[in-house]
Amino acid sequence: MEFRDLKKQYDTLKTAIDSSIQSVIDQGTFISGPQVRQLEEELAAYTGTKHCIACGNGTDALSMALMAWSIQEGDAVFVPDFTFFATGEVVSFEGATPVFVDVDKDTLNMDPVRLEEAIQSVLSEGKLTPRVIIPVDLFGLPAPYPQIRKIADEYGLKVLEDGAQGFGGMLKGQRACSFGDISTTSFFPAKPLGCYGDGGAIFTNDDDVAEYLRSIQVHGKGSYKYENIRVGWNSRLDTIQAAVLLPKLKAFQDYELEKVNLAAEMYYELLKDMVKVPCIPEEYYSSWAQYTIQLKNQADRDGLQSFLKQAGIPTMIYYPIPMDKQKAFDGIKKYQECPVTEKLCQTVLSLPIHPYMEDASIKLVVDTIKNYFS
Repeated sequence: MEFRDLKKQYDTLKTAIDSSIQSVIDQGTFISGPQVRQLEEELAAYTGTKHCIACGNGTDALSMALMAWSIQEGDAVFVPDFTFFATGEVVSFEGATPVFVDVDKDTLNMDPVRLEEAIQSVLSEGKLTPRVIIPVDLFGLPAPYPQIRKIADEYGLKVLEDGAQGFGGMLKGQRACSFGDISTTSFFPAKPLGCYGDGGAIFTNDDDVAEYLRSIQVHGKGSYKYENIRVGWNSRLDTIQAAVLLPKLKAFQDYELEKVNLAAEMYYELLKDMVKVPCIPEEYYSSWAQYTIQLKNQADRDGLQSFLKQAGIPTMIYYPIPMDKQKAFDGIKKYQECPVTEKLCQTVLSLPIHPYMEDASIKLVVDTIKNYFS
């Protein structure tokens, strides 16, 4: 059993993917080929945003967004404590201070109440300037953007949506990667929409921001390649990766998103009386980057993971360490305690899920969990 079966996906899409890659080889435009622009247009249309800028990876996407707002030393950027390291890492990379915010115990996304507490703590201290909130669409579920946007507007902050795991999710019919002043995603292979290497994208409705991002992603270029009007870097999506993503995006829209939700529904019905299953609030829709259950304590979590491994069932722990406890952030002031995150790190376990998962495989996972508790 595969945790995320990319081999089965390739077998299904092989003809389309191979043909798309071959077209790049035949045309010989490996950097900034027409497939990149086509992908950007299709992604913008899908998310309902005006601009999409494809780039090297999801981390670059976040960094470039912060650069567009001139985030720097003395600025405070609010990030969830329970997420992948990159969300906080990019803040420090720009010289600013990440302020870690606890998450909701059910949705696992940034808690708006704790967010406002963190903003007020920073303002009361008076040493940092609150600038940006980075909500994460964790495991495929959009963050609570109506509440977060209200807080952002009240305090004059920008919202940078980290949709690395959230592409395809929805809230009240609006698609993920469209909620931020700038939004980003990742095309890491195991993401809901993944390429065959690294890749990412940035979304915005701001013309000036889009122009800036297209400049800095190619060494700060101006009107042509050898005019450099600012210091930038090199973060382009390869044409071959765009060629991989084009047929994958079609399959994602045509059936993959629906099928992975059917798999999640089956898990829910079979597991809801055994463990704490993921919470999808009303009017929310997940793209299920992960299917993450919660156990009562760390002993149960670790025991179940070991039991499933012995049965040949892969699992993952996302995430074992709170962001604020990472060694890289030693010395950074903590503006609030994050007890929900600390408990989650001891109790979460992610099970195999993907659009090509058969019912029999889901039943095997569930039956093995049932045997563990019997």
